[in-house]
Amino acid sequence: MKKNDLLERTFWSGINCLKFLRKLPNDSEYRLIRYQLGKSATSIGANYEESQAGSSKADFKNKVKISLRESRESNYWLRVIKALDEKQNQELDDLLAESTELKNIFGAIVNNTKL
Repeated sequence: MKKNDLLERTFWSGINCLKFLRKLPNDSEYRLIRYQLGKSATSIGANYEESQAGSSKADFKNKVKISLRESRESNYWLRVIKALDEKQNQELDDLLAESTELKNIFGAIVNNTKL
């Protein structure tokens, strides 16, 4: 069986995001962001994992589209955090870069999957 690096990448992206969320302040704004980002960041990998067992090309493409939407949402929440916290944060910058790359990868998969 061929190794799927994107499965590993999406898994660790979700884990790294959850670890980062532990470090955010515990006020009302960040609680909302923590909840939303935690859900979307882990949903990326969960849906891509599910796509691997898709019953058809259409099912595969649908799950990848969900991963794309969740990638876009995660990228949004990470940008919100960056806008709220104006000091330099390399961990946040790394998460943002990874979310942008995942967003682009899933967009390419969706655009290149023929039904």
